[in-house]
Amino acid sequence: MSNFRVEELVVPASMDRDDSADFAVSVEILADTELEGYGHDELRMTPAEALPSWQDPASPRRLFGVRIDGALVARCMYHYIAGEPGTCWVMIAVRPAFRGRGIGTAIADHVEELARQDGHTKVVSYAVATSAPGPRVDAPTGFGGVPRSALGVEFLLHRGYTLEQVVRASRLALPYSGSLPPVPADYRLHYWTDRTPPQWLPDMAVLYTRMTTDAPSAGLEEPEDIYTVERVLAIEEAHAASPRADLFAVVEHIPTGRLTGYTVLAVPAESERAVHQDDTLVLREHRGHRLGMLLKVANLLHLERVSPGHPSVLTFNAEENRFMLDTNEAVGFVPAGYEGAWRKNLSISPVL
Repeated sequence: MSNFRVEELVVPASMDRDDSADFAVSVEILADTELEGYGHDELRMTPAEALPSWQDPASPRRLFGVRIDGALVARCMYHYIAGEPGTCWVMIAVRPAFRGRGIGTAIADHVEELARQDGHTKVVSYAVATSAPGPRVDAPTGFGGVPRSALGVEFLLHRGYTLEQVVRASRLALPYSGSLPPVPADYRLHYWTDRTPPQWLPDMAVLYTRMTTDAPSAGLEEPEDIYTVERVLAIEEAHAASPRADLFAVVEHIPTGRLTGYTVLAVPAESERAVHQDDTLVLREHRGHRLGMLLKVANLLHLERVSPGHPSVLTFNAEENRFMLDTNEAVGFVPAGYEGAWRKNLSISPVL
């Protein structure tokens, strides 16, 4: 058992507050870990860009850290759905110079015990799978694996985690010069930036909820996360403080007047920085019309119209999600790294 002190850190209301310094450092620690794992800095977010995702009361995130000589050297996000004990998400990052001292173990012990006290029975953790030679740990989906010598793999295995899924990061070089596919009969496209038009709020609440259940999750068995109109409005209010713009393309089913799919690009204010492709979803009952391809291309063309000059778009998809990977590859995305999605049942004790 290590003797490092794990402390809970403040998640500030805004980045201009006096209590925001630890959060800013924690964002830097995560970004440096991603740089180490992916070999590029295009995933890096500023603290102001990262903060809104920490401010959803329906999906709380708590921040923990360890200091050495007063300096923050490790961080951990502990995330769960409010009022829904069962699954929680834990992501730990330790600065390279401070690894091998038991800091990660101290944080994991602390947060896993907190999860047990909160009634959770399962922890899910996503970890960058750095490229490395030698034996691999294969995902039970049959799609992909991670090097056993990759960053964090032995640590997770030692603690009783099992690899359930491999997630591919993909990159599209910009500018995008494709053309919009034909819009199928009975469907039409709409676009907006940041705030959802009032008439579409109920449909977006449904789509956000379905995003938590319709995407492949292998053996992670991630739970449904329910969105309401009120929650969508609260999230958009928090995101209004972010310097990033959210570009939406959605598709309406004309006979019913309901939205059946959406995609969103998170666009930094600086044109020299990469764009992040966030959610893309087409409801299961409307698949088979190539609406996923339509939405992807439509929003990329939307991006070139309203915010040209960015170098690339980055996106993430499960390796077994062949439909979306095929769509991305047809658009021009190429692999840019991998993550492992790990699960631990809290009844499993770590190896001593």
